[in-house]
Amino acid sequence: MKNSARLWFYFTVLVFSFAVAVSEQTFVYPPAQGDAKEISFYKAAPANWTAGRVSGQDVRNVIFCIGDGMGTNEIALARQKVVGQGGKLWMERLPIAGLVRTFAANHAVTDSAAAVTAMACGVKTKNGTIGIGTDNKTYASILEVLSKKGWRTGLAATSSITHATPAGFASHVSSRGSEEEIAEQMFNNRVDVLFGGGRKFWLSAGSHGSNLLIAAQRAGYYIVQSREEMMKLTSGPVLGLFADNGMTTFAPEPSLAEMTQKAIALLSAKNKDWFVPEPKFFLMVEGSQIDWAGHANDTDNSIRQTLLFDMAVREAIEFARMDRSTLVIVTADHETGGLLLPEDKNNASKVAADWNFKSHTGADVALFAYGPGAEEFAGVMDNTDIPKKIAKLTGVSPFPQEQPKMKPQISQSAPIK
Repeated sequence: MKNSARLWFYFTVLVFSFAVAVSEQTFVYPPAQGDAKEISFYKAAPANWTAGRVSGQDVRNVIFCIGDGMGTNEIALARQKVVGQGGKLWMERLPIAGLVRTFAANHAVTDSAAAVTAMACGVKTKNGTIGIGTDNKTYASILEVLSKKGWRTGLAATSSITHATPAGFASHVSSRGSEEEIAEQMFNNRVDVLFGGGRKFWLSAGSHGSNLLIAAQRAGYYIVQSREEMMKLTSGPVLGLFADNGMTTFAPEPSLAEMTQKAIALLSAKNKDWFVPEPKFFLMVEGSQIDWAGHANDTDNSIRQTLLFDMAVREAIEFARMDRSTLVIVTADHETGGLLLPEDKNNASKVAADWNFKSHTGADVALFAYGPGAEEFAGVMDNTDIPKKIAKLTGVSPFPQEQPKMKPQISQSAPIK
């Protein structure tokens, strides 16, 4: 009897240890795959330049920029590095600023899945869940709703394109780890421009076991897998997969800024061969690996990833300044690493990085906005308020709204409409 009890105890410990190992493995992110101190790519804004306010225009386009894991201190640390304590990054030069609460339905500290469900669908949910509320109902994302109204849509990220944040705009799954299923739903949702990593998740399509790259090509997508191929594009729709999993964020891959610039060019092109001659578009751009640097408490890479993201924000701002009918929103899903900025002991005119956790925190995050309707985003808000405000400005009602379950279209070979 004692031997049986002892064996059961050891078995229980073994199972528990395995479960912990699997859980921890889920949150192991790759370290920087190049020189994280290399930031010569960064081009600061002119010292006295600030984006002005835009009024009297309807919102025709929305560019939603999300710095994953980017707390206010991550922004301040990157700012100090390139423009000094008194300077401003591109995102900080937008005329409207707000503060966003980030908690999930079941935890004070959110993960990216619950956070993006709030920011895309306007409802709170449990950590790990995408696009499904605590009532087990499926809710449409603002991207999906606008797509049904004839808007072109796009997603760009430095993670796999099926990672939690981009997934939240075009899929509905009970587990964020179901990346093959997410890829299938993105395909079925006919997102027009997809740029990021995660090629391996498109090589098989969930339960169908089909090659999604072939299915996408048959459906009318251009398939590109290098920077050179991407830069040659003049029309969409396009599926650009530049790494098997997350991107390295180093050459020869395209930068997030280049992916953003190309996505904007394609989505805004007045191309009669595409489905909307006078297009409106919704684009989400994620600086995915600010979060990864936070998990690793990697100061140099946190700065670099924040600056890479800020260069993508610059592309959004430059287009919006010329267009005058584009709303740009810049925020984060949560903070990662518990970064504090005490005075540098060796230089009192600077701050030092003091990481306190390897995980997310419940800190509020900053929001910056520019363009028509930007004033709606001033002040303190919940993360669920963001898509509700976008819906109001783009004439979507009601919102949030339930989403009918999608029917598989993997074998469909008709052109995209």
